Amino acid sequence: MPEPTPSPSNPNRVVRSAFNNWITAAGGVLAVGALFSFALLVWVDFTQGDKNPYLGIFTYIVAPAFLIAGLVAVFAGAWLQRRYAIKYAGESPDRWQIRLDDPRQRRLITLFTIGAVVFLLLSVFGSYQTYHYSESVQFCGEVCHKAMNPEFVTYQRGAHARVDCVQCHIGSGAEWFIKAKINGTHQLIAYTLNNYNRPIATPIKNLRPAQDICEKCHWPEKFHGNIDVNFEHFLSDKANTPYNVRMLMHVNTARAGSPSGGIHWHVNRDEKVEYFAADEKRQEIPWMRVTNKRDNTVRVFRTEAFKGEPPADQIRTMDCMDCHNRPAHVFPTANEAVERAMAAGTLTTRLPNIKREAVKALTQADIKTEADAPAKIAEYLRAKYQGSPELSAATIEVQRLYSVTIFPERKADWRVYPNNIGHKDWPGCFRCHDDKHKTSLGEAVRSSDCTSCHTILAQGKGAEIEHLNAKGMEFQHPGGELDPDLTCADCHNGGIQK
Repeated sequence: MPEPTPSPSNPNRVVRSAFNNWITAAGGVLAVGALFSFALLVWVDFTQGDKNPYLGIFTYIVAPAFLIAGLVAVFAGAWLQRRYAIKYAGESPDRWQIRLDDPRQRRLITLFTIGAVVFLLLSVFGSYQTYHYSESVQFCGEVCHKAMNPEFVTYQRGAHARVDCVQCHIGSGAEWFIKAKINGTHQLIAYTLNNYNRPIATPIKNLRPAQDICEKCHWPEKFHGNIDVNFEHFLSDKANTPYNVRMLMHVNTARAGSPSGGIHWHVNRDEKVEYFAADEKRQEIPWMRVTNKRDNTVRVFRTEAFKGEPPADQIRTMDCMDCHNRPAHVFPTANEAVERAMAAGTLTTRLPNIKREAVKALTQADIKTEADAPAKIAEYLRAKYQGSPELSAATIEVQRLYSVTIFPERKADWRVYPNNIGHKDWPGCFRCHDDKHKTSLGEAVRSSDCTSCHTILAQGKGAEIEHLNAKGMEFQHPGGELDPDLTCADCHNGGIQK
């Protein structure tokens, strides 16, 4: 600290350095703490293998911002102290000066020093802990993106519930980090102004390619052969009759040296599949192009109504996300949610027609807010099952199903978020495999028959499900014969059948 000198106008008043004040001291502690945090985070940035996408924000934006704020306080304190000294020269003591000859200030200096040391230690520790918290699911789903509650709820019960949000939505690398942060800034502004989309629009246009994200775990060389899947359904009759369908899903039927086949043929290394969607949700696909990478042959399929060529910038190369478009945020249909609860035993099957009535209770048109739902559902079920001992438990379960599947205030549920896996409640596979897409020579899309993707091993109710047929069997629709001109989604809509 510079040696104090007597004031020319007042020999009894000592003039100290302009930097000798409490504001400058506090700014200095803040600047040093920010510098320590910056140094630690830079070290983490250069030494850790798997980058936290949010690390750059804290390292190169937040920490330097505090450092600058501390330096500003240092010089602001000096400037204020100098102006005060000039204005009141010889008339009053320095306003914010630090004086070691004052016993009271010596005690304050001791406390300030202890507090400064604690602050420096906490700034380093806090920076490291904040860095870890920023990559947590709670940060994405509850703090930073509170508006994303429906997505957070669906994520928690999804197949990727143990994968952090940032791993799929951002991944590693500076380019996609910057793109994500620019997009995040737009979202923050929209959330602050409360004018964000309800529901949030999908598909998300700025996601990085699936090869960069999905194939870090699901790489093509490890695709499964066949998967045995059992679909548990209940008929909408008085007895809530169970009706199961057991299938062998042909995920990948290729052998070494043989052509690719099965469901994952669409992303095999020898074929490039491109398509043009006529709508934002990619549910109407009138044009497709398949290029064989080995011999460069090209086949173009189009519906009869589609003429001309699609815009080049709107042609999309098919990847994982075109079928697995809800990998982490699945909104089950009301019908599916009720059937799962019945299969799990959380919703009784002893109430007559409970499958149908529970679905109706969930899809009431006059439920406008989430707060309205419990009372509306209770009122509906009470009118149907007044006096039944099963009513209370059934009501609680249906109310719970609503709270985790339908979000009216955000206008978010299965009706606005198509799920392209399968073809029961949404067109899914039938967007292309409908025998309506043909080449100029009249060739239809290859493998449009049901057995290309799955083989039905058993189906029916009661003991029928126990009789397996390894060769497969024809699908038996429980509601009678199917109209060949209709798809499943023409009647099934996730609620009560049309």
